[in-house]
Amino acid sequence: MSDGYVRGYDTYVGDWGDEGVLKLGGSNSNAVCLWQTVLWAEGAQEIDGTSFDQADIDGIFGRNTELATSSMQGRWDLEYVDGIVGSTTFGRADDQLEYSSGSEDRGRTLFLTYDGRAYDFTVARNSEGKYRFKDRSGVWQYAGYNTWTCN
Repeated sequence: MSDGYVRGYDTYVGDWGDEGVLKLGGSNSNAVCLWQTVLWAEGAQEIDGTSFDQADIDGIFGRNTELATSSMQGRWDLEYVDGIVGSTTFGRADDQLEYSSGSEDRGRTLFLTYDGRAYDFTVARNSEGKYRFKDRSGVWQYAGYNTWTCN
């Protein structure tokens, strides 16, 4: 997260395992939107007991996102079930990325599919290594920690 983006280089395996922390009360960004898209794709359980849905993808790391994150951490049998997205939780989500097209070489674009339990979605890693995803309106967004433009 040193430059403010979810980023990776070379092989995509492990790209998300060194990302910054997303948590309640301090994380409103496109990186949160990417994480919430993961929660939606996994069908994580939210506060009211229903599955996290696309309407919940707003870039705000609130109580609903925290609870859904804890739900996923428990399902994934992670050591910490605390509702905080750190390197272990982001790294576990990374395990669901599958190659779609493009190149893993630096300076090239790579397209991946996130293979969730409930849904799949496409992410792209651009020539600078920055990850993009489509927000719920279908607009490509950079997964930035300091940007909040997702819909």
